[in-house]
Formats: sequence, C-alpha cells, structure tokens
Amino acid sequence: MSQKLSPTKDTSAWIIQVWASFILAVSATTFGIIYLPVDNWVKGFMGMGITFSIGSSFTLAKTIRDNHEANRLISRVDEARVEKLLADHDLLK
Repeated sequence: MSQKLSPTKDTSAWIIQVWASFILAVSATTFGIIYLPVDNWVKGFMGMGITFSIGSSFTLAKTIRDNHEANRLISRVDEARVEKLLADHDLLK
C-alpha cells in the first residue's frame, strides 16, 4: 500500500556533460570579456556581473532543491499519518 520514494541518481555521463557545459560557458564568457575592445573598468564591471550571476544561479538551484526535498519529507510524513489512521480504523472494525 505504501510507496517508497527512492532518490534519483544522475548518471556519470550526465554529470560530466553538465560540468563540461558549465566550464565551457564560463570560459567562453571570460575569454570574450578579456578580449573585448573596451577599457579595463568596463571589463571589470562585466566580470563582476558574470561572477554575481553564477553565484546567484548556484544559490537559486540550492534553494529550489532544498524546498523540493522539504516538500517530499512533508508528503512522506502526511502519508504516514494517513496510513496510521487507516490502520487504526481497520483495528476498530
């Protein structure tokens, strides 16, 4: 009657692809900023922008993951309560 939620595990190929695309994107953007024909203060501003964008992306991903895991835990607790109520109800019959 109860259904166990098993954690999903990513394959190593997927993990490699994700990290490779992240490194490629950051490297290409950094390379583009370095060779952009503008003053150094403009390059610095753009570098700060990409740094803050990357940091906030990691923070957003972590927050979304944490909320998802919390909701899964709450759902499991609620499911356990319902199963206990049903078991108690069946014992009373």
